[in-house]
Amino acid sequence: MSTIDSPIAPAQNCFAVTPHDVSALPLVTKSIYIGFGGDLALLPLRGETVVIFRNLPDGMMLDVRARAILASGTTASAIIGLA
Repeated sequence: MSTIDSPIAPAQNCFAVTPHDVSALPLVTKSIYIGFGGDLALLPLRGETVVIFRNLPDGMMLDVRARAILASGTTASAIIGLA
């Protein structure tokens, strides 16, 4: 079965995220699920500046295209990338 993908189409892949200051994510996300809230530091798909989303609640779905989630500045956990 073949489907056309786009940034606004539902995710076709889900993966656990371990924040890391050097390694990029295996896939660019369409959104990120935050299991346990806190801060999330990331590099957006088209940007070189780290963005920190502060005080995210448990169970939040963050619609952002990210290429990396950094350990430095991230306190949220149980993070799932949706791509």
